Amino acid sequence: MTTLYDFTVDDIQGEPISLDRYRGKVVLVVNTASKCGFTPQYKGLESLYRKYRDRGLEVLGFPCNQFGAQEPGSEQEIATFCETNYDVTFPMFAKIDVNGNAAAPVYRFLKQEKPGLLGTQAIKWNFTKFLVGRDGNVVARYAPNDTPESIEPEIAKEL
Repeated sequence: MTTLYDFTVDDIQGEPISLDRYRGKVVLVVNTASKCGFTPQYKGLESLYRKYRDRGLEVLGFPCNQFGAQEPGSEQEIATFCETNYDVTFPMFAKIDVNGNAAAPVYRFLKQEKPGLLGTQAIKWNFTKFLVGRDGNVVARYAPNDTPESIEPEIAKEL
């Protein structure tokens, strides 16, 4: 059976990272964008990460430019934006596609495990979130307008 731990992705510096390094952790996977109405959620994501990382929470940010071209920058520009504007310290990864033929394999897995409304697999917009349990299986999928604060109780329950 496939789990989150079976994938390798490039971090924001372009280095391959095996997601097996997060084995035994609760992971929140988020497709992000720097020029979106939901971009201020970076603050809430970072707050959750700082509050719960010692209890085993990881937040993984995957920049994506598929929605309204709201993530046009390079990986370096994205990293600088996140650090400068939101003091992001959680892991950020290379820009990916989350939909279509070029969708990253990890996102194909996430969408298959937790389809959206009416069973659709497509990601609808930036800041869609997937909560993955300590066993590497997807527990929940949250819409972009579900704020980090609103899903905190479910994250805390998984921890």
